Amino acid sequence: MTHPTIIAVGELLVEFVSHNKGCDLKQLSEYSGPYPSGAPAICIDQAARMGSKTHIFGSVGTDNFGVSLIDRLQSNSVDTSGIEQIASKSTGVAFVSYFENGNRTFIFHLNNTAADALDRRTITLPPGPLVMHFSGSSLGNPHLRAAIEQTATSVIQQGGQISCDPNVRPELMSDGNVKSVLTDLISKSSFLFPSSSDLEFLYPDSSEEHAVVQLLDLGVETIALTRGEQGSIIYTKDADPLILSGHKVEELDPTGAGDCFCGTFLAMMAQGNTIESSGTYANAAGAIAVTRRGPMEGNSDRSSIEAFMNTNPASV
Repeated sequence: MTHPTIIAVGELLVEFVSHNKGCDLKQLSEYSGPYPSGAPAICIDQAARMGSKTHIFGSVGTDNFGVSLIDRLQSNSVDTSGIEQIASKSTGVAFVSYFENGNRTFIFHLNNTAADALDRRTITLPPGPLVMHFSGSSLGNPHLRAAIEQTATSVIQQGGQISCDPNVRPELMSDGNVKSVLTDLISKSSFLFPSSSDLEFLYPDSSEEHAVVQLLDLGVETIALTRGEQGSIIYTKDADPLILSGHKVEELDPTGAGDCFCGTFLAMMAQGNTIESSGTYANAAGAIAVTRRGPMEGNSDRSSIEAFMNTNPASV
């Protein structure tokens, strides 16, 4: 049996992370970076590390930021032939700082960079069965939104599946069209990875449980509600919710942990594993991710995840 190729479409960027909590990106601080980043890149890198065949579509500049991002993905066997390098534009950049309560502040430099210059006409899908993953944060940019919508339509026409992480980021989703497009794409998705705040954005007047019911009624087959260190709850139409415990770790940098969860879950499912096993590994992968500074630095392979689970059993 041929396992599906997991593809991702969206913004590619590098990230700089503040070392000082509470600086709010307006006070002098030390930063680490450039870290390879972008929600689709983090997810697809993790899926590749888990042994899946992967392919990514996006754009970077010809500068060293773009080179570092492509080099990282290629080092983990991601097919980067769908990444366009644009000499006339700079690679997208993000800055992030944290507060003691875990909240974050972002400043994104994406508009009019290579990150939003992806030409949907250049996207050629690989052959065979496909699972396409995208992040809702990518939909705030009209160029990326058009590319995602078109690619999703093509994947469905080819008999493939869609995966969505709503990933609501107010800094990137000020466009009034975002919510309607996101809801439409969710209705076509087989896999959905919301957080509690994502559910509140989608259904502000509903309880968490009622929001999940509405999403299942839209046609979503599998919903993995991510809950940080508390683990996840997996919902399907015809089964009781599957509650999977998380892992207690010392959090250093939570950015990218949700994307890491998505990449692990999709790779495990694509390789024929059960929903329970896929969620269990995804919980562990997300826990590992938050212990490293940098959004992609905590990505891990299957053997590393298994070693972590042996020494840090789920208990939260």
